[in-house]
Amino acid sequence: MVISGKELAAKLKAEMAEQVAEFPGKYGRVPHLVVILVGNDPGSQTYVRNKEKACDVVGFKHTTYRLPEDTPEQEVLDRIAELNADDSVDGILVQLPLPRHISETKVIEAIAKEKDVDGFHPLNTAALWQKRPNNTCVVPCTPMGIIKLLEEGNVEIAGKKAVVLGRSQIVGLPISKLLLDRNATVTICHSRTKDLAEVTRQADILVAAIGKAKFVTGDMVKEGAAVIDVGMDLDENGKLCGDVDFASVEPKASVITPVPGGVGPMTICCLMSNTIQCFLNRFTQK
Repeated sequence: MVISGKELAAKLKAEMAEQVAEFPGKYGRVPHLVVILVGNDPGSQTYVRNKEKACDVVGFKHTTYRLPEDTPEQEVLDRIAELNADDSVDGILVQLPLPRHISETKVIEAIAKEKDVDGFHPLNTAALWQKRPNNTCVVPCTPMGIIKLLEEGNVEIAGKKAVVLGRSQIVGLPISKLLLDRNATVTICHSRTKDLAEVTRQADILVAAIGKAKFVTGDMVKEGAAVIDVGMDLDENGKLCGDVDFASVEPKASVITPVPGGVGPMTICCLMSNTIQCFLNRFTQK
Protein backbone atom coordinates (compact mmCIF):
# COMPACT_ATOMS: atom_id res chain seq x y z
CA MET A 1 0.00 0.00 0.00
CA VAL A 2 1.33 3.42 -0.95
CA ILE A 3 0.62 5.98 1.78
CA SER A 4 0.08 9.48 0.42
CA GLY A 5 1.56 12.01 2.78
CA LYS A 6 -0.04 14.70 0.66
CA GLU A 7 -3.55 13.35 1.30
CA LEU A 8 -2.93 12.73 5.01
CA ALA A 9 -1.45 16.21 5.46
CA ALA A 10 -4.47 17.78 3.76
CA LYS A 11 -6.81 15.94 6.12
CA LEU A 12 -4.85 16.91 9.24
CA LYS A 13 -4.51 20.55 8.15
CA ALA A 14 -8.28 20.74 7.65
CA GLU A 15 -8.75 19.47 11.21
CA MET A 16 -6.24 22.02 12.50
CA ALA A 17 -8.02 24.80 10.60
CA GLU A 18 -11.23 23.99 12.48
CA GLN A 19 -9.31 24.11 15.77
CA VAL A 20 -7.58 27.40 14.94
CA ALA A 21 -10.87 29.02 13.88
CA GLU A 22 -11.95 28.84 17.52
CA PHE A 23 -8.80 30.50 18.89
CA PRO A 24 -9.81 34.16 18.45
CA GLY A 25 -12.86 33.58 20.63
CA LYS A 26 -10.87 31.65 23.25
CA TYR A 27 -7.50 33.44 23.21
CA GLY A 28 -8.07 36.67 21.31
CA ARG A 29 -5.91 35.81 18.31
CA VAL A 30 -4.47 33.04 16.12
CA PRO A 31 -0.92 31.59 16.23
CA HIS A 32 1.86 33.60 14.58
CA LEU A 33 4.78 31.81 12.91
CA VAL A 34 7.89 33.72 11.83
CA VAL A 35 10.34 32.26 9.32
CA ILE A 36 13.84 33.60 8.68
CA LEU A 37 15.35 32.73 5.30
CA VAL A 38 18.96 33.71 4.62
CA GLY A 39 20.19 33.53 1.02
CA ASN A 40 18.71 32.26 -2.22
CA ASP A 41 18.96 28.46 -2.01
CA PRO A 42 16.26 27.20 -4.44
CA GLY A 43 15.24 24.27 -2.22
CA SER A 44 14.90 26.53 0.81
CA GLN A 45 12.87 29.04 -1.18
CA THR A 46 10.45 26.26 -2.15
CA TYR A 47 10.18 24.94 1.40
CA VAL A 48 9.42 28.40 2.75
CA ARG A 49 6.72 29.04 0.13
CA ASN A 50 5.10 25.72 1.03
CA LYS A 51 5.18 26.63 4.71
CA GLU A 52 3.52 29.97 3.96
CA LYS A 53 0.79 28.20 1.97
CA ALA A 54 0.22 25.76 4.84
CA CYS A 55 -0.13 28.66 7.29
CA ASP A 56 -2.79 30.17 5.06
CA VAL A 57 -4.69 26.87 4.92
CA VAL A 58 -4.61 26.35 8.68
CA GLY A 59 -5.38 30.00 9.44
CA PHE A 60 -2.15 31.21 11.06
CA LYS A 61 -0.62 34.62 10.86
CA HIS A 62 2.81 34.27 9.26
CA THR A 63 5.78 36.54 8.62
CA THR A 64 8.85 35.73 6.53
CA TYR A 65 12.10 37.67 6.73
CA ARG A 66 14.12 37.12 3.55
CA LEU A 67 17.69 38.20 4.23
CA PRO A 68 20.60 38.48 1.76
CA GLU A 69 23.21 35.71 1.52
CA ASP A 70 25.88 37.94 3.06
CA THR A 71 23.84 38.90 6.13
CA PRO A 72 26.20 38.92 9.14
CA GLU A 73 25.69 36.19 11.72
CA GLN A 74 25.15 38.76 14.48
CA GLU A 75 22.33 40.38 12.52
CA VAL A 76 20.51 37.02 12.37
CA LEU A 77 21.07 36.46 16.10
CA ASP A 78 19.81 39.98 16.87
CA ARG A 79 16.67 39.35 14.81
CA ILE A 80 16.03 36.12 16.73
CA ALA A 81 16.47 37.96 20.05
CA GLU A 82 13.85 40.52 18.96
CA LEU A 83 11.42 37.75 18.02
CA ASN A 84 12.04 35.92 21.31
CA ALA A 85 10.98 39.08 23.14
CA ASP A 86 7.95 39.74 20.90
CA ASP A 87 4.85 38.50 22.72
CA SER A 88 2.88 38.38 19.45
CA VAL A 89 5.20 35.68 18.02
CA ASP A 90 4.54 32.05 18.97
CA GLY A 91 6.91 30.16 16.70
CA ILE A 92 10.32 30.94 15.18
CA LEU A 93 11.89 28.91 12.38
CA VAL A 94 15.24 29.62 10.74
CA GLN A 95 15.38 27.78 7.41
CA LEU A 96 18.36 25.44 7.13
CA PRO A 97 20.91 25.15 5.65
CA LEU A 98 22.44 28.53 6.42
CA PRO A 99 25.33 30.20 4.55
CA ARG A 100 28.71 28.90 5.71
CA HIS A 101 29.64 32.02 7.66
CA ILE A 102 26.64 31.56 9.98
CA SER A 103 26.81 28.94 12.74
CA GLU A 104 23.72 26.71 12.68
CA THR A 105 24.48 25.69 16.27
CA LYS A 106 24.49 29.31 17.49
CA VAL A 107 21.28 30.07 15.62
CA ILE A 108 19.43 27.01 16.92
CA GLU A 109 20.53 27.71 20.49
CA ALA A 110 19.48 31.37 20.18
CA ILE A 111 15.82 30.53 19.52
CA ALA A 112 13.77 30.45 22.72
CA LYS A 113 12.92 26.86 23.63
CA GLU A 114 9.25 27.84 23.96
CA LYS A 115 9.17 29.17 20.36
CA ASP A 116 11.31 26.43 18.76
CA VAL A 117 8.79 24.91 16.36
CA ASP A 118 11.49 22.79 14.69
CA GLY A 119 12.28 21.00 17.96
CA PHE A 120 16.04 21.41 17.46
CA HIS A 121 16.90 23.42 20.59
CA PRO A 122 19.16 21.44 22.97
CA LEU A 123 16.55 21.60 25.73
CA ASN A 124 13.85 20.23 23.42
CA THR A 125 16.25 17.50 22.32
CA ALA A 126 17.00 16.66 25.95
CA ALA A 127 13.29 16.58 26.79
CA LEU A 128 12.67 14.13 23.95
CA TRP A 129 15.35 11.73 25.20
CA GLN A 130 14.18 12.11 28.81
CA LYS A 131 10.59 11.20 27.84
CA ARG A 132 9.09 14.47 29.05
CA PRO A 133 5.34 15.04 28.47
CA ASN A 134 4.48 16.36 25.01
CA ASN A 135 3.35 19.73 26.30
CA THR A 136 6.91 20.50 27.41
CA CYS A 137 8.69 19.01 24.41
CA VAL A 138 8.38 19.99 20.75
CA VAL A 139 9.24 16.93 18.64
CA PRO A 140 11.10 17.51 15.35
CA CYS A 141 8.68 17.73 12.43
CA THR A 142 9.94 15.01 10.08
CA PRO A 143 10.16 12.25 12.74
CA MET A 144 6.68 13.04 14.01
CA GLY A 145 5.42 13.01 10.41
CA ILE A 146 6.90 9.54 9.99
CA ILE A 147 5.03 8.27 13.05
CA LYS A 148 1.77 9.69 11.71
CA LEU A 149 2.36 7.98 8.34
CA LEU A 150 2.94 4.64 10.07
CA GLU A 151 -0.25 5.14 12.06
CA GLU A 152 -2.14 5.98 8.86
CA GLY A 153 -0.89 2.73 7.35
CA ASN A 154 -2.03 0.79 10.45
CA VAL A 155 1.55 -0.36 10.98
CA GLU A 156 2.06 -2.03 14.34
CA ILE A 157 5.18 -0.63 15.99
CA ALA A 158 5.28 -2.32 19.40
CA GLY A 159 7.44 -5.44 19.41
CA LYS A 160 8.61 -4.93 15.82
CA LYS A 161 12.17 -4.62 14.53
CA ALA A 162 12.83 -1.13 13.18
CA VAL A 163 15.94 -0.20 11.21
CA VAL A 164 16.82 3.46 10.67
CA LEU A 165 19.34 4.36 7.96
CA GLY A 166 20.99 7.59 9.07
CA ARG A 167 21.93 9.14 12.41
CA SER A 168 21.32 12.86 11.90
CA GLN A 169 20.04 15.06 14.71
CA ILE A 170 17.16 16.12 12.46
CA VAL A 171 15.77 12.72 11.43
CA GLY A 172 17.77 9.60 12.26
CA LEU A 173 18.26 10.00 16.00
CA PRO A 174 14.84 11.48 16.90
CA ILE A 175 12.84 8.96 14.83
CA SER A 176 14.83 6.19 16.51
CA LYS A 177 13.76 7.56 19.89
CA LEU A 178 10.11 7.90 18.87
CA LEU A 179 10.07 4.29 17.62
CA LEU A 180 11.79 3.14 20.81
CA ASP A 181 9.20 4.98 22.90
CA ARG A 182 6.54 3.01 21.03
CA ASN A 183 8.26 -0.24 22.02
CA ALA A 184 10.01 -1.12 18.77
CA THR A 185 13.44 -2.74 18.87
CA VAL A 186 15.54 -0.19 17.01
CA THR A 187 18.79 -0.54 15.06
CA ILE A 188 20.51 2.60 13.73
CA CYS A 189 22.69 2.09 10.65
CA HIS A 190 25.27 4.44 9.18
CA SER A 191 28.27 4.60 6.85
CA ARG A 192 30.34 2.29 9.09
CA THR A 193 27.67 -0.40 9.45
CA LYS A 194 28.92 -3.78 8.26
CA ASP A 195 26.73 -6.12 6.19
CA LEU A 196 24.10 -3.39 5.84
CA ALA A 197 21.78 -5.38 3.57
CA GLU A 198 21.74 -8.22 6.08
CA VAL A 199 20.60 -5.77 8.76
CA THR A 200 17.93 -4.09 6.63
CA ARG A 201 16.46 -7.44 5.60
CA GLN A 202 15.53 -8.04 9.24
CA ALA A 203 13.48 -4.85 9.48
CA ASP A 204 9.72 -4.91 9.92
CA ILE A 205 9.93 -1.11 9.67
CA LEU A 206 12.63 0.49 7.54
CA VAL A 207 13.26 4.25 7.60
CA ALA A 208 15.69 5.53 4.96
CA ALA A 209 17.23 8.93 5.69
CA ILE A 210 20.75 8.94 4.26
CA GLY A 211 20.55 11.22 1.22
CA LYS A 212 21.62 8.69 -1.43
CA ALA A 213 19.37 8.35 -4.45
CA LYS A 214 17.68 4.94 -4.81
CA PHE A 215 20.15 3.40 -2.35
CA VAL A 216 17.69 0.92 -0.85
CA THR A 217 16.84 -1.76 -3.39
CA GLY A 218 14.37 -4.62 -3.34
CA ASP A 219 16.97 -7.20 -2.30
CA MET A 220 17.63 -5.20 0.89
CA VAL A 221 14.01 -5.32 2.08
CA LYS A 222 12.10 -8.01 3.94
CA GLU A 223 8.84 -9.20 2.41
CA GLY A 224 5.96 -7.28 4.00
CA ALA A 225 8.10 -4.55 5.57
CA ALA A 226 6.86 -1.00 6.08
CA VAL A 227 9.23 1.33 4.23
CA ILE A 228 9.42 5.08 4.92
CA ASP A 229 11.51 7.10 2.44
CA VAL A 230 12.78 10.38 3.86
CA GLY A 231 15.20 11.11 1.00
CA MET A 232 14.92 14.06 -1.36
CA ASP A 233 17.44 13.29 -4.08
CA LEU A 234 17.90 13.63 -7.82
CA ASP A 235 18.27 10.55 -10.02
CA GLU A 236 20.52 10.12 -13.05
CA ASN A 237 18.01 12.07 -15.16
CA GLY A 238 17.77 14.96 -12.71
CA LYS A 239 14.33 13.83 -11.56
CA LEU A 240 13.30 14.03 -7.90
CA CYS A 241 13.49 10.69 -6.12
CA GLY A 242 14.09 9.26 -2.66
CA ASP A 243 16.63 7.05 -0.91
CA VAL A 244 14.52 4.04 -1.87
CA ASP A 245 14.36 2.49 -5.33
CA PHE A 246 10.58 2.60 -5.39
CA ALA A 247 10.17 0.32 -8.44
CA SER A 248 12.00 -2.63 -6.88
CA VAL A 249 10.90 -2.12 -3.27
CA GLU A 250 7.19 -1.33 -3.66
CA PRO A 251 6.19 -4.91 -4.70
CA LYS A 252 7.75 -6.32 -1.50
CA ALA A 253 6.58 -3.67 0.97
CA SER A 254 3.29 -3.85 2.86
CA VAL A 255 3.42 -0.06 3.20
CA ILE A 256 5.63 2.45 1.40
CA THR A 257 5.81 6.23 1.04
CA PRO A 258 6.45 7.89 -2.34
CA VAL A 259 8.84 10.70 -3.21
CA PRO A 260 7.58 13.30 -3.75
CA GLY A 261 4.28 13.32 -1.86
CA GLY A 262 5.24 11.19 1.12
CA VAL A 263 7.21 12.45 4.11
CA GLY A 264 7.69 16.00 2.77
CA PRO A 265 4.07 17.19 3.12
CA MET A 266 3.89 15.61 6.58
CA THR A 267 6.95 17.54 7.73
CA ILE A 268 5.20 20.82 6.97
CA CYS A 269 1.96 19.52 8.47
CA CYS A 270 3.75 18.71 11.74
CA LEU A 271 5.33 22.18 11.72
CA MET A 272 1.78 23.55 11.80
CA SER A 273 0.96 21.21 14.68
CA ASN A 274 4.09 22.28 16.59
CA THR A 275 3.16 25.94 16.12
CA ILE A 276 -0.26 25.27 17.63
CA GLN A 277 1.41 23.47 20.51
CA CYS A 278 3.78 26.39 21.19
CA PHE A 279 0.83 28.80 20.99
CA LEU A 280 -1.30 26.79 23.43
CA ASN A 281 1.62 26.25 25.81
CA ARG A 282 1.97 30.02 26.21
CA PHE A 283 -1.60 30.24 27.48
CA THR A 284 -1.81 27.06 29.54
CA GLN A 285 1.56 27.56 31.27
CA LYS A 286 0.96 31.15 32.33
